[in-house]
Amino acid sequence: MAPDGDHFRVRLTHSLEVAQIGRTIARTLGLNEDLTEALCLAHDIGHPPFGHAGEDALEAALGGKGGFDHNGHTLRTLTELERPYPAWYGLNLTWETLEGLAKHNGPIAGPEWALAAADAQFPLELERWPSLEAQVAALADDIAYDNHDIDDGLRAGLLSLDQLMQVPMIAEGWHGVEAKFPGVPARRLVGELIRAQIGEMVNDLIATTRRQLGETGIETAEEVRAAGRCLVTFSEEMREAERGLKRFMYANLYHHPNQLAAAEAAHGVVAGLFAAYAADPALMPAEWREALPAEEPWRSRHIADFIAGMTDRYAIARYREVVGRIELPDGF
Repeated sequence: MAPDGDHFRVRLTHSLEVAQIGRTIARTLGLNEDLTEALCLAHDIGHPPFGHAGEDALEAALGGKGGFDHNGHTLRTLTELERPYPAWYGLNLTWETLEGLAKHNGPIAGPEWALAAADAQFPLELERWPSLEAQVAALADDIAYDNHDIDDGLRAGLLSLDQLMQVPMIAEGWHGVEAKFPGVPARRLVGELIRAQIGEMVNDLIATTRRQLGETGIETAEEVRAAGRCLVTFSEEMREAERGLKRFMYANLYHHPNQLAAAEAAHGVVAGLFAAYAADPALMPAEWREALPAEEPWRSRHIADFIAGMTDRYAIARYREVVGRIELPDGF
């Protein structure tokens, strides 16, 4: 969920940045670049409007009906909801793509209903580790949002450079940038700080992963899936530094009062839309209304499918149309 304005990152721009980072890592490690890029581009497709705030609202709305999980919804979207071809449902993606999207964050012991349905159709070996490409996509995601959220937080005025100097990793990088470009105004050094920090994290990941692959002697995809652990990792030093950065970002940005107010408003929009459509399905567009199942839980899941496909702005517009006025926080 981005602040108001067109110069902050959204899911699409974030996914493009993840893909850039992921493809660089894959190329250097000799992995399948196309698969890595596909996983990076598609990893957030299942997010509803307003990201995690919208997901929480749909999870609550589907309580007792299977709940809502954005990762499972990614698979549902790509294998069931998107239907551009007459011969099959979904996008006809490769098994490796579906597998990587299902478990890029690691093995899954108890999949929720949407992911379980995809697994039943395309057995994805959910209990095993994913490909190296999927593991790269997961950490490329972390690298992208760790750093680009710093940039957006500064642009939005929710973070300051003085605050960021509390993070040893950032303070060290900032001092290096200042030394390299003496006399340059601070506002012009932020981009260099972000660029340099992404580079350090990528290089650390590549070196550590190369070392681990060499030590284990793993050479095949089957051996990767049977390894019993993640093989694409940061060094222990970088892992601790990255965790420290995340702790700072949660305390100072993600849980900032402005962000929490926006999340509360977003939750209200999604919850209000679900309640309105559940009470009167005639409010939905004809295409969705005519396909509405009569029985639960599929009726409620269908309504959630419709809402999950909305953009933030479309969701707000539909709320005002079918529910009524809503006061949104400044910067929403």
